[in-house]
Amino acid sequence: QVQLVESGGGLVQAGGSLRLSCAASGSDFSRNVMGWYRQAPGKQREWVAAITGGGSTYYGDAMKGRVTISRDNAKNTVYLQMNSLKPEDTAVYYCNAGSLWWKQGNYWGQGTQVTVSS
Repeated sequence: QVQLVESGGGLVQAGGSLRLSCAASGSDFSRNVMGWYRQAPGKQREWVAAITGGGSTYYGDAMKGRVTISRDNAKNTVYLQMNSLKPEDTAVYYCNAGSLWWKQGNYWGQGTQVTVSS
């Protein structure tokens, strides 16, 4: 079992930045592939980024070039730095843990709301 708790969401103006955090517990964190997904109202959940235990990173098209995923295995935490935010980035952002970067893992956090005002 893996427990994930996201934080760092909030309200930001267009063009601003936010850093999301996801604290993990309950497993060998360094072995998990960690990912970030988002879901806007009325839309399907969308993959944003993933990072392997060794630090290889992968990005979806939606926010590529504006986000950076990173992890601190000593702190069991994964981060999502988001820059140049747009109103269309408004969504609930979810942390995910699994074993393959191209596939959703079985474990999800509760989500953190990001709202970008124009």
